[in-house]
Amino acid sequence: MKSWIATSLLLLFAADDSSREQATFEFEPPAQEQASVERPPPCAFDNLELPEFMAVYAAGGYTGRELPFQIDQSGHQATQFDVAVNSPGQPVALMLGAYEPTVWNLGWSQGTEIVAVVVSGYHRQAIAGLEPDVPVLNSSYDNQGSCGYFYVGKDRNAALNPLSRKLFNQPVDLVFPGDRDTGRILVGEALDAGAELITSTAQTPESFRDPDAPLAGQAGIDQALARGVLREATSADADAWVDALIASRPEPDIPPVAGEGIPRPPTPRVHRAYVVLEAFTYPSGLYGANSATFFVPAGVPRPEGNPGHSAVHDFNTLTCDGALCR
Repeated sequence: MKSWIATSLLLLFAADDSSREQATFEFEPPAQEQASVERPPPCAFDNLELPEFMAVYAAGGYTGRELPFQIDQSGHQATQFDVAVNSPGQPVALMLGAYEPTVWNLGWSQGTEIVAVVVSGYHRQAIAGLEPDVPVLNSSYDNQGSCGYFYVGKDRNAALNPLSRKLFNQPVDLVFPGDRDTGRILVGEALDAGAELITSTAQTPESFRDPDAPLAGQAGIDQALARGVLREATSADADAWVDALIASRPEPDIPPVAGEGIPRPPTPRVHRAYVVLEAFTYPSGLYGANSATFFVPAGVPRPEGNPGHSAVHDFNTLTCDGALCR
């Protein structure tokens, strides 16, 4: 009996082994393609040949003089530096840097050779006036440049020498801070009175204007007035705002003032005040003296963009936003 059971089990396992052998098959998984990793470009000029003796000059500031347009979608008004380079006896490499979106408009004296330019900043930076064959390395926070970003000024220049050694094999010789009111920077030696500068028209400052962004500051408001998107506000608009506030609130439990009655909420100013008539985007640069007052009637969408220091009286919500509201 035991012999029969053992024989049966042996045949059963043999049958199982046979079936497993018949069911097996060779399978080799396909080789996985190695994922391509996109590496950032190196912080370097392409095939730049440096002269044996040259100067490295840095120039810039937080911001230049204001332009009436934008060059990017940051919502910041563009600025401009006009840079005159005068170094007829020695080739020059330039390091230009600003925080605000800036156009660098370059000119140079007879005999001056600009061998390379590196431009940087927080927002978009652009070079105008330079000959197209001069190598340019544009590395800002905005474009996530391979060399990082820097500004130039009277201080905070710690990033300049390390980058200059990396790109030009020498430290910066001299820093030239810019004048934000005039937007002018003289780099190198003093210019003689009446000296003529050379510049290229291949790329002009106006060519960097962002056509999808409204004009900046008062120019943007004037443009909206001309298109019928805004109209100038009157004292009647300011009174209507006060009446709407009073109607929306319970009657205050305070005694009237002789000759005046119940005190009314303060009336908004109508100097540089505008009524929004349709969809509108605030122009950039509405700060300080450029700030304004806006009334948004019921049913009109709230404007997009940054109102800066302006006051926005919204009849849809009966709220006032902005520094001037306080």
